Amino acid sequence: MTHKHDYNGGFSLIIVLFILLVIIGCACLHF
Repeated sequence: MTHKHDYNGGFSLIIVLFILLVIIGCACLHF
């Protein structure tokens, strides 16, 4: 169960990094 919790935390971190990457990419294309 603890491993599953850690997996969910890592998955959330990946989502956050992906969103930040998209935002930065859109900003670069905008400017």
